[in-house]
Amino acid sequence: MTAPRLSRRLILEAPERVGDGSGGFVIEWQTLGLLWAQIVPRTGRETATSGAAISQMSYRIIVRGAPSGSIERPKPEQRFREGDRLFLIQAVAEEDPEGRYLACFATEETAI
Repeated sequence: MTAPRLSRRLILEAPERVGDGSGGFVIEWQTLGLLWAQIVPRTGRETATSGAAISQMSYRIIVRGAPSGSIERPKPEQRFREGDRLFLIQAVAEEDPEGRYLACFATEETAI
């Protein structure tokens, strides 16, 4: 296996439910850390939601491995942020048998 080129700096964020003062809650995103990554585009498509066109692009994002339970190990439902871009993590798997790298399968949505 060729080592991935981890040249993109991403912020790992986790959702946190916060009370809204009216008995409900809102989702706020808590920063967990900075990770260097390689972003590999996969497939894209256009969908329509409530009459608005949405571009959906999927990516394989490679980061350094971290042990289970570590705050630096991405999980589904977390997200990566790169400036204004958001990548919602859907699945995470070891990229190599030794666990040196993790593959995060993520989706980015953009209104068009």
